[in-house]
Amino acid sequence: MLSKLLTSALFAGAAAGLIAGLLQLLFVQPVLLHAELYESGELVHFGSIASSAHPDLPGFDAVRDLLSIVFSMLTYTGYAMMLVALMLIAEERGAHVTARTGIIWGIAGFVAAHFAPGFSLAPELPGSAAADIGARQVWWFATVISAGIAMWLLAFGRNWAMLGSAVILLAAPHVIGAPMPDTLTGPVPTEIASQFTSRAYGIGMVAWVMLGCFAAYFLDKEQRR
Repeated sequence: MLSKLLTSALFAGAAAGLIAGLLQLLFVQPVLLHAELYESGELVHFGSIASSAHPDLPGFDAVRDLLSIVFSMLTYTGYAMMLVALMLIAEERGAHVTARTGIIWGIAGFVAAHFAPGFSLAPELPGSAAADIGARQVWWFATVISAGIAMWLLAFGRNWAMLGSAVILLAAPHVIGAPMPDTLTGPVPTEIASQFTSRAYGIGMVAWVMLGCFAAYFLDKEQRR
């Protein structure tokens, strides 16, 4: 079982992480570099002189971009190990995991790791106002764990009590509330912030769907072998 988990997770995580890393370089990094110009004061949004929406951004940086892709691959490999372990547990309970059903697993992973915490604590650009990072990390991990358990209960719950518990677990972190800053400040235009958030969610969705599909495919292949 350990061999199946490691082999499937390594291939799936590396493939999904590579796709996510390339998409981030193409769509997210330009938005980040644009926001950093406002954070440094090189561009100013609020003033009598309007700033360009298409400034000259730093060019290709081989070391930075390569490290970004490697980090993305390592991150999604870690996600893949957890996802494959859960798939193996589900198979022991009678579920049959295939590449097609893996897409559903990927969507559930996206909801747990991205959408659920981002519902109250959206992705933040450099220079954005934010609460204490320690408090945000605790809330984020608690929300991800809560949403992950809820996804499992929704998928494999056998009575209304389990389904009701899933709803409560999904809602509880947001009813409690995410840590928020005392004041709302930040030099970055809201248009850039909204574009960053939408692209972060879009790429996260693609990456998790690919991760679920790849993880299920490689696991099924190992099972057949």
